Amino acid sequence: MQNIKTVEDFEKLKKQKKSEVGSLKLDATNLKPKTSNLTPHAPHPSQKNQLDSVALFKKLGLNDLILKSLAELNFTTPTEIQTKSIPLVIKGEDVIARAATGSGKTLSFGSGIIQNITKGKGLQALILTPTRELAEQNAGELRKFSKYKPLRIVKIYGGVPINPQIHAVRTADVVVATPGRMLDHMERRTISLNNINLVVLDEADRMLDMGFLPDVKKIIGACPTDRQTLLFSATVSGGVSQLARNYMKNPKEVFVRSHVDPSKLEQVYYDIPNNLKFSLLVHLLKNEKSKLVMIFCNTRHIVDFIAENLQMHGINAIPIHGGLAQSKRKKTLGKFHSQESQVLVCTDVAARGLDIPQVSHIYNYDIPKESTQYIHRIGRTARAGKEGKVINILSGADHDNFRRVMNENSGRIRREERPYIQMVEVKRSTHRRRGPGGGNRGRRPPKRRHNHPPKQLAHSPKKRHNHPPKKSHAKPEKRS
Repeated sequence: MQNIKTVEDFEKLKKQKKSEVGSLKLDATNLKPKTSNLTPHAPHPSQKNQLDSVALFKKLGLNDLILKSLAELNFTTPTEIQTKSIPLVIKGEDVIARAATGSGKTLSFGSGIIQNITKGKGLQALILTPTRELAEQNAGELRKFSKYKPLRIVKIYGGVPINPQIHAVRTADVVVATPGRMLDHMERRTISLNNINLVVLDEADRMLDMGFLPDVKKIIGACPTDRQTLLFSATVSGGVSQLARNYMKNPKEVFVRSHVDPSKLEQVYYDIPNNLKFSLLVHLLKNEKSKLVMIFCNTRHIVDFIAENLQMHGINAIPIHGGLAQSKRKKTLGKFHSQESQVLVCTDVAARGLDIPQVSHIYNYDIPKESTQYIHRIGRTARAGKEGKVINILSGADHDNFRRVMNENSGRIRREERPYIQMVEVKRSTHRRRGPGGGNRGRRPPKRRHNHPPKQLAHSPKKRHNHPPKKSHAKPEKRS
């Protein structure tokens, strides 16, 4: 602090302070804010570069909200089904699309849902799928695509409690459902279809194969007639055509070639006695160079039998079929996707519609009864330019089904000679229902034996009984 002794010193100090403040104000007026080259509404350069990577999708008519999600998911080139169907879907046309699993059809119908419906206006879109797993998969993909337009997407299917679903559908914008559980909600009046403007039938042919045609008709009949209907199916059978005639308005048909590259797909078969069938499977699994493997069986019981015995022989196989709880099925698929387990033993129903990458080998332990099922099975490998192999293991019971597949399959299936194999031990499956009380570890209780005397045979000699002689009451004769 300066030393002030007189009034004159104080006045001098006051003038000095005023001059310093004035110079500060002058310096402040000369300061200019840093200018930015970005206009307030211009996209950030990094975002613009990001959208450039999905320029081909933009040409199909997708908005920036969807494009941004696709860029983050590293989508760069549309598939054939996406190129042909997305412009029609966005315009509001009814579409019949013949496309197999893994062709990119979820984005095809999902683009119309995300781009055209309004959030918070009630349930506006309904997707019907044949299986729980496909419902899970579709709901998950739609959430990814709608990241920047977050919609309320609810999945409903059987095998889980219905009460949480009843609560969730009240605020849903989109519902992904299996037909059976959807009917349950309709009968309980826990869901309203009055505002539906878009209905999607995914894997329509499989829904009909599983006997869902009456259910699908009831559900579509409860929706408003002024709506858009999209039908996606790997094959277009008579039943699928009937659905299209009855419930679609001037549908545009889209057909794409198989997503499987025939030049990359090798198909072989082994003809072997039934008692060596499992031994050959173990031999091939241990000697073939493979990534992920799917083994198809015709019944749940055989799935459990194969998975249990493969585990016994050191092969990390996991089973999946309709008899398992939904939580178990979901956990199983998670292990397979993450490659924690590289062998999935499954039925057609449980695995239908699932898009599982990195599958290099398909084993048909049982040959399907229908050739269309064979096409669905082999369509899970040799995708996107990758190589794949299909191995069919035949025994006497498979010959009729395989003959039908050979007649209707355009691809060449080569016969392989049986290698030298060692017969392995097989344990009979114990996956049976327990009787009352849960005893005997799933085995039938032994029949109770009753110690009755054997029945007398008609031809056997009658057994003589040494009964004491009866006393005679006749008077004894008199001796003469």
